[in-house]
Amino acid sequence: MTKWHIAHVACIAAVIGAGLGAAPQAVADQRTHVVFPGESIQRAVDAAAPGDTVLVASGTYRESVRVSTPGITLRGMGRGTVVEPAAKPAPAAEKPAQAAEKPAPAPGEKAADGCADSGNGICVIGTKDRKVEDVTVAALTVTGFAGSGVYALDTDRLTVRHVTAVKNGVWGIAQERSVRGVFRKNTARDNGDAGLFLANTIKAEQGAIDSGGTVVAHNRLEGNRIGLTVRRLRNLTVADNHLTGNCAGVFVVGDENMPRAGALTVRDNLIDRNNKSCPKTARLDALQGTGIVLTGAEDTLVTRNRIMENAGTSPLSGGIVVWKSFVGTTSERNRITDNVLENNSPADIVNTDTAGKGNTFTGNTCAASKPAGLC
Repeated sequence: MTKWHIAHVACIAAVIGAGLGAAPQAVADQRTHVVFPGESIQRAVDAAAPGDTVLVASGTYRESVRVSTPGITLRGMGRGTVVEPAAKPAPAAEKPAQAAEKPAPAPGEKAADGCADSGNGICVIGTKDRKVEDVTVAALTVTGFAGSGVYALDTDRLTVRHVTAVKNGVWGIAQERSVRGVFRKNTARDNGDAGLFLANTIKAEQGAIDSGGTVVAHNRLEGNRIGLTVRRLRNLTVADNHLTGNCAGVFVVGDENMPRAGALTVRDNLIDRNNKSCPKTARLDALQGTGIVLTGAEDTLVTRNRIMENAGTSPLSGGIVVWKSFVGTTSERNRITDNVLENNSPADIVNTDTAGKGNTFTGNTCAASKPAGLC
């Protein structure tokens, strides 16, 4: 064992000891699987049983990892634990003639193929009939994947915390068809679409689902196309996040499907200078200078947010924007209250959904609105 390994073993032993020092026997029997650079995270995950921890030492790991075992924790040692895409194999003509054939993949490596083939870094995957429960992904960096850094499907009580998701092609951290998730103290930066993306499903036209009280709190979402997208979901809280430098801060998105998106809270967030310019896509107009957008949403509370210096010329520009959905569904009974808005352009509050019923704007500190009279 090298001095480097000895030092890390000592550090890891301290972490494990701190966690188990006063543990009851049932907890003490749970195992910690330690992974060092050059070793496979996937093999450790596949060896883990419910309640176990896979602890990944600082270093770079070039692989995708799929988690389907309930109750396990996949934890790094901070931002210095980095998961990147596997290196592409050299073309056959470039391989040395004497090179040995690649050995058959271990069972764990095969299990990760669906994650890697979709261009994702870490996947937590259940099924429609049996959600994977109580998985935690924590304290590591996921970067450079063509799809998402962390992707979850059919999960219950997934926790993602202290994860840094940087420069992934689509989403930094994403979840579909899942309930009771917790996304706390993560950083999602410079991802191709949303830094954090939560949805019912992207593959079917369905109404919003009840997220069971999912919490998105204390995250920093920066330099993405959209900081946070909440699509066709109900019953969740978005609180105390900092969104800056994106093309748009927060999107709450619904459409003609029933039930509608909404019945959720967006509160106490700092949303400033989301003035990056993003071109039009097949689904969405060009974006720049957008704080919070509600489109096709109902019964949403937007309160006590500080929304500053979001400025642009997009149809969706402004501090808080209430917008009829692109398929014509109105936003209804949303409450915009007690927010502080400063220097947003074309206005601090923009309501283009004048056909929407029951939307209220009260107690906000702002200078200009479209139409006038909402401040």
